[in-house]
Amino acid sequence: MNFPDQEAAGRGQAAEDPVLSVSALNRQVARLLKAGMPRVWVAGEVSNFTRAASGHWYFSIKDESAVVRAVMFRGRAQSVGFVPEVGGRYEFRVQVTLYEPRGDYQVQVEAVRRAGRGDLHEAFLRLKDQLTREGLIDPQRRRAIPAMPRVVGVVTSLAAAALRDVLSVMARRAPHVRVILYPSPVQGREAAAQLCAALEQAAARAEVDVLLLVRGGGSLEDLWCFNDERLARCVAASPVPVISGVGHETDFTIADFVADLRAPTPTAAAELCCDSREQMLDRVQGAGQQLARAQRRRLEHAALRLDRAAAQLLSPAQRVQLHRQRLQHAIERFLPPVQQRLLAGRQRVQHSIERLPPLARQQLQRRALALQAVGQRLQAGMGRTLERRQRRLAVADGTLQALDPRAVLGRGYAIVHAANGSIVKNALDLNVDERIDIEFGQGRAQANVTRTDALL
Repeated sequence: MNFPDQEAAGRGQAAEDPVLSVSALNRQVARLLKAGMPRVWVAGEVSNFTRAASGHWYFSIKDESAVVRAVMFRGRAQSVGFVPEVGGRYEFRVQVTLYEPRGDYQVQVEAVRRAGRGDLHEAFLRLKDQLTREGLIDPQRRRAIPAMPRVVGVVTSLAAAALRDVLSVMARRAPHVRVILYPSPVQGREAAAQLCAALEQAAARAEVDVLLLVRGGGSLEDLWCFNDERLARCVAASPVPVISGVGHETDFTIADFVADLRAPTPTAAAELCCDSREQMLDRVQGAGQQLARAQRRRLEHAALRLDRAAAQLLSPAQRVQLHRQRLQHAIERFLPPVQQRLLAGRQRVQHSIERLPPLARQQLQRRALALQAVGQRLQAGMGRTLERRQRRLAVADGTLQALDPRAVLGRGYAIVHAANGSIVKNALDLNVDERIDIEFGQGRAQANVTRTDALL
């Protein structure tokens, strides 16, 4: 039983609260969810997947005890790169919303990745930070790619589409460049180790000027071998410059960061490794034209200098005649004084002799004759001394030749040297299987001792 003032209070409270329609209620709930619930990553299994004609994806995300409806609109779905499989586990970045017509709570998916991708991304970032601290990702460490390589090496799988792309580009752009393949798997658990082995083989053989490390596109898991730490260190330590072309333009791997040059695709790697044949021919033609112009300018300058020099030079005949005239003038200027001085000297000597007493002149003549006789005897004595020295030298040379061991070798003897180079004089000084060196009159030989005997 209600009392009158309680009924009045109830009527007043009902008059203050607004009355909402179902649409308004759902709209307010949708706003609250959108404003109060941030975007989150949700892990779960895909079920009830439907791909509408409009391109939108409709499906459910569930785990062992719950399920939530999900939608991914066409624009977002086109950027995923794969279609989720029913029963597959994935991670979804979602915005929690409310489907107002039915009042159903659902999530709008903005991004999707295979389960575990977050862990892989964290491992990728950790390795990148470590290699950055060690300086392996420093741009200053990267080497320049040779401008005109003669041989290009390719590290990839024999069955990879990337190999066909690279060979096609090289055949079209640079048919003059040899291509050597170092095959290796590019996907799987053992791929990183085999890629390292291929790089080490290329380094050991030292037959290429640049290496292309290439693979086509794929998921993060497909490309994960190129994020291996050992492979990164092999690429960084390669003595041959490395160009990495892994995946699509938006794909980045650790190998891209440590390589000397990163190409967005395998095709781009083949284009970056060398200039095309047409570019090289244009460059050669331009260099030839520039050289021809420079040569013409040098010839023109040389011709001008030659003309100026020729105007100042005499002909060879004129120059010879000029020297003859100078020589004749010198002779005419210097010869008469010399002749006069010689004549004056002879006259003074003759006058001096004539002024000597007859006895002194006779003594001077006798001494001159004696001096001439002494000179003749000295010359004869020197001849006899030289003959005696030559005979003694011949005797000494004969004695030396007789004592020369090489002369003895020429008569059929030999000199035996031990392994340490000493001369062997006693056979008992040798050991069985010891290596000896035998010197003959002509040449040497090596032998092993099989037996030693003493002379009786």
